[in-house]
Amino acid sequence: MITKAVKLTLLNNLFVVLKNQDSETGFITAIELNASHAVYAGHFPGHPVTPGVIQMQILHELLEKHFERSLQLITMARCKFLKILNPLETPQIVLHIEFHQIDGLLNIKARGENDKDIFFKIESSFRFK
Repeated sequence: MITKAVKLTLLNNLFVVLKNQDSETGFITAIELNASHAVYAGHFPGHPVTPGVIQMQILHELLEKHFERSLQLITMARCKFLKILNPLETPQIVLHIEFHQIDGLLNIKARGENDKDIFFKIESSFRFK
């Protein structure tokens, strides 16, 4: 039984940040996925797949870490999952995150990729909490 609220994050459990660097329009972060994480036990045994919602959560956590502030997703203008992200076949990906702020909103464009494939593209808006 859970007796108090506990904030759960995927950072350093599902993935580890390998490298992070600023770019002209945002930042670039390389991560390594943990193929033995519990999420893969049910999604799917013997052929692990990183669910799209988990990929979105990774992006959300990287943004909060970068800005050192909590963010709330406001809109999702575009979200495309282009290729299955299997942590056994692709343990490392690089997220390219561009952002700009307008009228109190943080607008982002992001993609997750490796040397040969793009796994997702997302355009969304967040508000600082």
